[in-house]
Amino acid sequence: MTEPKHRIRAVHTVSTVTVYQAYAPEIGLPAARDGRFPATWKRDRMTWIKPSFLWMMYRSGWGTKEGQETILAVEITREGFEWALEHACLSHYEHGLHPDRATWKRQLKRAPARVQWDPERDLHLQPLSHRSLQLGLAGEAAHRYAEEWTVSITDVTALAHTIHAHVRDGAVEVARRLLPAERPYPTTDSLMAHLRA
Repeated sequence: MTEPKHRIRAVHTVSTVTVYQAYAPEIGLPAARDGRFPATWKRDRMTWIKPSFLWMMYRSGWGTKEGQETILAVEITREGFEWALEHACLSHYEHGLHPDRATWKRQLKRAPARVQWDPERDLHLQPLSHRSLQLGLAGEAAHRYAEEWTVSITDVTALAHTIHAHVRDGAVEVARRLLPAERPYPTTDSLMAHLRA
């Protein structure tokens, strides 16, 4: 079956969804230890969360890029995740979806969250034909993410390095079996209609 171009795939339970972020150890390690973001985590800046493990690996170079050495799996409430989607604006103007460019700019400026759809990645971090969700949180959304929505934070850096080592060694099927079990996230048209490019 062909994968739809725009679909959220994630590890999720009846009440939570897991997203990934990469940080320098001075933020990532205390966050994982305490299960919440430390005071040094800037709540007034936009933060991007990604439900796709492999997209996070692409972005962070398997946790090797400077300032992205600690990979975190952040389990958040589905209620919070869906609030962010409901209040998000696409990060780019889309003819036919937005009435005009000026209206889109106003929506983007007001929105506490924004959505980008970037090519999903395979185990070699090559782009696939379908897209992966990135969700940017700012203002009220960033505060809620850090203070209300976060259920647990787990350091998955070792897992990332193990999977990467298997890929480098040519053991792709072994690597694939270690990947988090992401599956389609249930959404409604009312939740996603304004976010499909």
